[in-house]
Amino acid sequence: MRVLLALPPDVHNLEIYKVTGMRAPPLGLAYIGTVLEQAGHKVKIIDSPTRKLRLNDWLAEVKSFSPDVIGVSMMTPLAPKGYLAAKALRQEMPDVPLVAGGTHVTYMYDEALDAGYDVVVRGEGEYTMLELVDILERRGLDREALKSVKGLAFRDQGKTVVTPDRPFIEDLDRLPWPDRDLLDMDKYTLFDKPIRIAHVMASRGCPYGCMYCITSYYWGRRYRYRSAKNVADEIEHVVNKYKVKTIVFTDDEFTANWRFVREFVNEIRARGLDITFSCGARVDHVNRDIMKLLYDNGCNALYFGVESASQETLNRIGKKITIEQARRVFQWKKELGGFATGSFILGFPWETVQDMKDTVRLAIELQPDYAQFTALTPYPGTPLWDFATKHNLIVDRNWEHYTTVRPVMRGFHFTAEQLGHMLIYAYRRFYMRWGFMVQEIRAGRFGNLVEVILKDLTSFFSDALGRVFEPLRWGGGEGQ
Repeated sequence: MRVLLALPPDVHNLEIYKVTGMRAPPLGLAYIGTVLEQAGHKVKIIDSPTRKLRLNDWLAEVKSFSPDVIGVSMMTPLAPKGYLAAKALRQEMPDVPLVAGGTHVTYMYDEALDAGYDVVVRGEGEYTMLELVDILERRGLDREALKSVKGLAFRDQGKTVVTPDRPFIEDLDRLPWPDRDLLDMDKYTLFDKPIRIAHVMASRGCPYGCMYCITSYYWGRRYRYRSAKNVADEIEHVVNKYKVKTIVFTDDEFTANWRFVREFVNEIRARGLDITFSCGARVDHVNRDIMKLLYDNGCNALYFGVESASQETLNRIGKKITIEQARRVFQWKKELGGFATGSFILGFPWETVQDMKDTVRLAIELQPDYAQFTALTPYPGTPLWDFATKHNLIVDRNWEHYTTVRPVMRGFHFTAEQLGHMLIYAYRRFYMRWGFMVQEIRAGRFGNLVEVILKDLTSFFSDALGRVFEPLRWGGGEGQ
């Protein structure tokens, strides 16, 4: 079978890409594509946002491949364009089966089926897609045959059929490394710099189940790690074949298993791999020794989710960390001379404006190298979605706005508009401090920071953020 896998067209101008500067390969599609290739199928991947493809060009490329089946992956902000793509494909290629997959349609599968997709792949997709393609090859869209495949949703005589969930892959070393020849590796660089990067998955899942995060619900509520050797083998392959020296780990939590971390560092050392890498971590899953081990062996950035200055809020959302743990970690970061980003969420439903200001104040106190402030966003499939729906807190149902940089819900004590103003306040308070600007100048990063702020953030917050950050261009600003 000729299988085309794609992200929807016309998405490169959406906030999720323009504001965040996201330029990451569709690693999930590459995993699925590689599993299909190894089973003898011919695969093509179209990374539409990275290539900035419009609908007509996208359709032409799809048609030129003459696919037997088309799969489109959608996270929430991409869903509307994914649905429009289905309509266009139905007109141009009415006999080709259309398959939708990804986090959004795993939970909103009826939307995708209404839009014209024949089948939805729910959850972890590698082996579900493989079984689905095998059935499509042998029996087409035979509904009785489809019922034998776990992890699907489809329509049978107008009624939605949801097959049992597929068990998660227990041994991730079973998965082949993603075939990066399916991707244009030259397109994936560090921001707009000529520095090639490769994204690598070392684990899936998370046991914590934070109310706002999809990871535990999509990938499962426990950590599933690949072996350190398998991860290092893949990195060595990527370094040698694609001349990459910068690795970005896609895991939400790289450091939960200290044995894995130590084995991984030993593997990198033994191979003499000259790489740098960044990864996510929890403040309760590192100690000073682990941070030093990472920083001393190529880790150039750790990403910590602190989220709130309120211990009560941290408890209510299921984060299971303490403020004191966060303070301790960022003190270690300072002592070790490493780099770390802190993530902070504004807009928990029970918060007041003062609570949000307290979170900004904590961000300043902790002194991360960079701080990311986001608006709490209720993604389908999370407990937050259920909570916000039950309490009628959602004010914007346009999925394209579900990016965490545009408020789409109100709280009990604030409006969505007030939350938007708080985001501006947070970035201004953190980034326009003299102490921060001196830090960036000393580190040689000041020019890059101004470029990112003026190019990316201003495009979303428009004149408001433009006025906030304009003094940075000329060296002005205000104190803490």
